[in-house]
Amino acid sequence: MPIEDLARSDVVTAGPETPVTDLAATMDEENVGSIVITNDETPIGIVTDRDLAVRVLKEAADPTEQAAEDVMTDDLYTAEPDAGFYEAATLMAEHGVRRLPVSEGDTLVGIITADDITELLADEQQHLGEIIRGQRPEY
Repeated sequence: MPIEDLARSDVVTAGPETPVTDLAATMDEENVGSIVITNDETPIGIVTDRDLAVRVLKEAADPTEQAAEDVMTDDLYTAEPDAGFYEAATLMAEHGVRRLPVSEGDTLVGIITADDITELLADEQQHLGEIIRGQRPEY
């Protein structure tokens, strides 16, 4: 299954100059754990709720003086829309990330998360369970 069938297209984005306090407020309002940082429509980084905790709070930095570009992860890994979910999961595992922006060329078109993949696998397990229950003998 290509990840374009599973990825969300309504990605929450912000520019690199966005204040950290605005990022936190947006994460809360949108009920997301990350914001993809873009330059126009090109993803250049990502800020997660963990980044805010570790890179702002741990350093005791003044959040009103920090912007996305100060705390974002800029070695961004992305996947193409036609990549399979196994390929996406492998990329996440190899690089220790839970969120993978989906880009068509340089343009951000979606995002897939470890939670999305876990939900897909759970659904598939449920279908397999139904098949097994339907074919096993009565006890």
